Amino acid sequence: MARKKYTEVERDLIKGIAKNLRTIIKRKGLTQKELAEGTDLSTSVISDYLNEKTLATPGSIQKIADFLKVSKSEIDPTFQPKVNITNNNLIPLIGTICAGDGILAEQNIEDYVFYPFPGRKQPDYALRVKGDSMINAGIEDGDIVYMKKASWADYNGQIVASVIDDSSEGMLKRIKWTEGSATMQLIPENDNYEIRELPPNEFSICGIYMGHFKPVEE
Repeated sequence: MARKKYTEVERDLIKGIAKNLRTIIKRKGLTQKELAEGTDLSTSVISDYLNEKTLATPGSIQKIADFLKVSKSEIDPTFQPKVNITNNNLIPLIGTICAGDGILAEQNIEDYVFYPFPGRKQPDYALRVKGDSMINAGIEDGDIVYMKKASWADYNGQIVASVIDDSSEGMLKRIKWTEGSATMQLIPENDNYEIRELPPNEFSICGIYMGHFKPVEE
């Protein structure tokens, strides 16, 4: 069976959990087999977690934490049972942005989302995606994308949040340009959508993509 393809954020989380687990079991003098037996998880599952192959489920993390007598947050850096909204790792969520042919993100904070990597550059805000035009980049309807405030892309081919001036339409697209050309391309990651080709004075960029995650359905 083919393994699931993980996003960049999920891969970083897999590495973080694996590193924490390796540190804890080494400190406690345990083997993989002992950890598997103590948690009723298979040795192959434990091996996959420790060797950064799969993302540990919340249920497995709870079992492991209980057996190791540690908090879940020592294993999973994203687990924060109570977090004050002034915490530097909480990113304002400012509505939705269309990843297809819809409306601009509302510029008001509707919630806060946790950014699990304090050692990395923090995003400035997050947006909820509406539509499927970026699906081939792994960004789906309902996903939350982390964004950095910026008025232009850092490199050719970067994913950006852009605003089309004549329609006030907000879009998450990949921007590309060719030297000497008077127009830029806003390119979807879905063949069902058209490429928008515009001169730079007809649209503006309001953010640069820094990663995304899929909210857990309750």
